[in-house]
Amino acid sequence: MKAVVLPRYGGADELVVADVPRPPCGAGEVLLKLKATSVNPVDWKLGAGYLDSAIPGEFPLIPGWDAAGVVAEVGAEVDGFAVGDEVFGYVRRPIAKWGTYAEYTIAEPWMIARKPPNLDWDSAGGLSLVGVTALQALDAVEAKEGDTVIVHAAAGGVGTIAVQIAKARGARVIGTASARNHDYLVAFGAEPVEYGPGLLERIKRLVPEGPDAAVDAVGGDAAEVSIEAGVDPSRVVSVVDPAVRDSGGRYVFMSVTPKDLDHLAALVENRELIVPISETYPLERAADAWRASQTGRTRGKIVLRIS
Repeated sequence: MKAVVLPRYGGADELVVADVPRPPCGAGEVLLKLKATSVNPVDWKLGAGYLDSAIPGEFPLIPGWDAAGVVAEVGAEVDGFAVGDEVFGYVRRPIAKWGTYAEYTIAEPWMIARKPPNLDWDSAGGLSLVGVTALQALDAVEAKEGDTVIVHAAAGGVGTIAVQIAKARGARVIGTASARNHDYLVAFGAEPVEYGPGLLERIKRLVPEGPDAAVDAVGGDAAEVSIEAGVDPSRVVSVVDPAVRDSGGRYVFMSVTPKDLDHLAALVENRELIVPISETYPLERAADAWRASQTGRTRGKIVLRIS
């Protein structure tokens, strides 16, 4: 099968397109013929070796964890899925080896869910990591109807999904972003506010009584500003900075569950959630996709189209 491979830890220049054996499908696993995946910052951070202590790599390593495709084979002891099922999911394993920058990958049934008919393949390939992360972050701070929720880095992959889920719950959403992304956020129902110096004062003008919850998808002083703006520390969550716990906040390192994937699928089916695509690349241009991701200036998702 065709795959993008890292022969050793390194950056975009180390990625090569190669023909490699198809991964074996064992008991309790399904083999997926992939249609699309996406590039997330965690992909190139893992590729550089930054996550080796938590998720070691086995080389040659195929990056990627987001998955959208068709079940091609079902191993023994698997119930609930059959050959031909269209699915999406997140196939992170304890060791990085058989990723999703490839024509095929293996998954365990709890890592995937059925793709809604109104979710196209590109969007399905970009949904799982950002969708589950946003959902678990909002659950951690119990974001609900009537709340005012700040979403920091609201135009990014996680932020854009968090805005939509919070709006679907009936919350008012304040989204921090650069000025060029303000119209983009308004289209999703958020009230944009410029990040950077003076952010605290701008939030206080918008929400004099203080916001109810905050989701930090950028790091830096986002959590601190949220608390100073009046958010109870227990309702501040970061998906990028574990140090938020030092201030009484919460930290979420997403772990996929079938329940969360099904929840996302239901939001898509109800037309309460879409996956904005920033750029789409063919699999062979994965290195260019990494470089685009590393600029930190994309909004929405970078997708790799496989077939």
